[in-house]
Amino acid sequence: MAVAPLPQVRRVVEYAITEFEPNRLYLGIPNYGYDWTLPYREGGRARSLSNVEAVRLAWDRRVSIRYDETVQSPWFRYVDDRGAEHEVWFEDARSIQAKLNLAIDLGLYGVGYWNLDRPFPQNWVAVNAIAEIRSEM
Repeated sequence: MAVAPLPQVRRVVEYAITEFEPNRLYLGIPNYGYDWTLPYREGGRARSLSNVEAVRLAWDRRVSIRYDETVQSPWFRYVDDRGAEHEVWFEDARSIQAKLNLAIDLGLYGVGYWNLDRPFPQNWVAVNAIAEIRSEM
């Protein structure tokens, strides 16, 4: 499934703001995806990949990237060179925008990203369109 499905993220944040003031909370946003081998087996692990790698993989495998409106996340399936089927879920500008909108709608202090060591240029376009970018270290 999606790395951070929006309905579940919303549920967690809505609970969190019953315990803390919204303006004291950051929303964590993932900056990565997962490549799962199908069928999923208990204890199985996915390969982590960058959002850019996910798009490149879809391009290389000549498969269409789909977008799940319910969870607000892109995904695709492909077959590897050994004949194994894979399902990949990752983030794109639309899914990032949905999470940014959630943070704004719920009055959160801001957002933070997990794993900025994987460049994702679309991210900064989405963020810059609606927010002030500030580094707090």
